Amino acid sequence: MDILLSIAIALLAGLFMTRVIKPLGLPAVTGYLIAGVLIGPYGLGQLGNLLSVEGLGFTSLSYVERFGVISDVALGFIAFSIGNEFRLSQLKKIGKQATVIGVVQAVTATVVVDIALCVLSVILGETVLPMSVAVTLGAIASATAPAATLMVVRQYKAKGKLTDLLLPIVALDDAVGLVLFAVSFGIAKGMVSGHIDVYSVVINPIVEIVASLLLGVVVGLLFSETEKHFHSRSKRLSVSVTFVILTVAITMLKIPLGPVTISMSPLLSCMMLGTVFCNVCESSEELMDRVDRWTTPLFVLFFVISGAELELSVFTQLAIVGIGVVFILSRSIGKLTGTALSAKLTGCDDKIVKYLGITLLPQAGVALGMSVSAMQLGETEGALVRNIVLFAVLIYELVGPVLTKNALLKAGEIIPENKRSAKVLNTKKEKVTHE
Repeated sequence: MDILLSIAIALLAGLFMTRVIKPLGLPAVTGYLIAGVLIGPYGLGQLGNLLSVEGLGFTSLSYVERFGVISDVALGFIAFSIGNEFRLSQLKKIGKQATVIGVVQAVTATVVVDIALCVLSVILGETVLPMSVAVTLGAIASATAPAATLMVVRQYKAKGKLTDLLLPIVALDDAVGLVLFAVSFGIAKGMVSGHIDVYSVVINPIVEIVASLLLGVVVGLLFSETEKHFHSRSKRLSVSVTFVILTVAITMLKIPLGPVTISMSPLLSCMMLGTVFCNVCESSEELMDRVDRWTTPLFVLFFVISGAELELSVFTQLAIVGIGVVFILSRSIGKLTGTALSAKLTGCDDKIVKYLGITLLPQAGVALGMSVSAMQLGETEGALVRNIVLFAVLIYELVGPVLTKNALLKAGEIIPENKRSAKVLNTKKEKVTHE
């Protein structure tokens, strides 16, 4: 009962919060995140603890972790939707630009954060900010949150050259981020242990990317073939949902082969699944549209849970706040500079040069996943990385969607319109029918 009650409260809180923030012109995803904070361990969850009522909000961070499967599945569907942007006809037009910008902005963010935090480490000393932590945080800086970006694009039906570039770049960012993190984290572990493991730095990240893409291709082809045997819309939708969940489940496997570990990224695998499907299946656009409608409540839950996971306690630690501010500022500078320079070099429009970098600032799930891996550095170093990333994610998640919306608006890719509710429109249609 407690889990079902929590889910119901999460959905209601997320939906009602969008009504509260709508007059402020904020994206719905911001409302979901705020709702998560309000019903989380630092809000309604506290009341649930006092009254000893399980399910009245999210009573603790460990309780929030019980809903991890919802987040995993939601990220799978988000990646699947982004994979739909990799249609061959579209890639022929923007493939080169998206690849160059995707790589350059990620590398630039890592380099700028590395420099800023390494200098800060020298100033503050190894006891406050170890160099291994600085190098690890530099790699984490490359990661961008695809979920928040996709939700803003969907909500406002953004269209144009910037949007066409944005989603493929966000997808590529995951692959680039995996490589950068593996290399930097391998170096960081070498700093702690005095020995650099070649398998961790070079082999494992390559294996993970190749295995993820291969899984996406195989399941994507199987998905496309299976879909041909069903003709009703409901059954074809069910097939689509089944294969996305299947892909997410398979990516949870980790197969050790001597010094090499075969692991897969759910984001990369599901992106490739969507890419293969949209290029092989003739009715992919119709099915993708139906999947998007089905997943709306799932995405609401995902963002509310993400808001509940944010640890507000990091604000009580002065050192975390100070290092976190430097991390946020240097990462933002790296993302904005790298995107602007690479966009200009590849001949993009001035609006893309000016506004694309802002849309790449949101950061969440991928970065948090990397921070969990960073616990291998040691209890003290791992906890420091985790807390700084939590602080940055808290800021980026609440501010990022707003910045993305404003950037798309200024680029002319969101057309302001006086939208009426579906309820009003349906009432008018019924009136006309009766007349």
